[in-house]
Amino acid sequence: IFVAGAAIQWLRDELRIIDSAPDSEYMAKKVKDTNGCYVVPAFTGLGAPHWDQYARGTIVGITRGVNKYHVIRATLESLAYQTYDVLKAMEADSGIKFKLQLKVDGGASANNFLMQFQSDILNTEVRRPRCVETTAMGVGLSCRTCSWIDWKDKNDVINNWNIDRKFHPEMKEDKKRKKLAGWEKAVKYSFGWAKN
Repeated sequence: IFVAGAAIQWLRDELRIIDSAPDSEYMAKKVKDTNGCYVVPAFTGLGAPHWDQYARGTIVGITRGVNKYHVIRATLESLAYQTYDVLKAMEADSGIKFKLQLKVDGGASANNFLMQFQSDILNTEVRRPRCVETTAMGVGLSCRTCSWIDWKDKNDVINNWNIDRKFHPEMKEDKKRKKLAGWEKAVKYSFGWAKN
């Protein structure tokens, strides 16, 4: 996925329709859906599984009734759709069906709306740790020689990964299929925009 957290930064820094990243959750919940709007944040092309360096970001499905809250919600949903696309590609390439749970981390994982939507779209449990900055934790683990870290073996590491919250799928299958079909259609509109 080429653009994930940067899409939320785009809402904040370029569009200026949110003041901070956490505002995106509050704003997305102000509307019941995206009102048919989809955002494809292909700012630098599309990564897996589409692989189109000439794709560019699009906002499609705009009607007179679409407002900033719908665009914010559609942007958040786009992150889940992109994860769905990658996991489906991994399943196709490996022949292994994804079915258990997804462990998440990073700043975007603090967004409850996004994590619930991710669970709904993947139809699986999503687990968020208490410490969402696991990259920083990994750096700390690699520095076991540092005197301020008192972890003796891998069990200490495992025991320090605690779940903050689990998200379970709630969306009906027909609604999920409809939303994914809309996403697939929206992605096609972004293809090849910057070519020639």
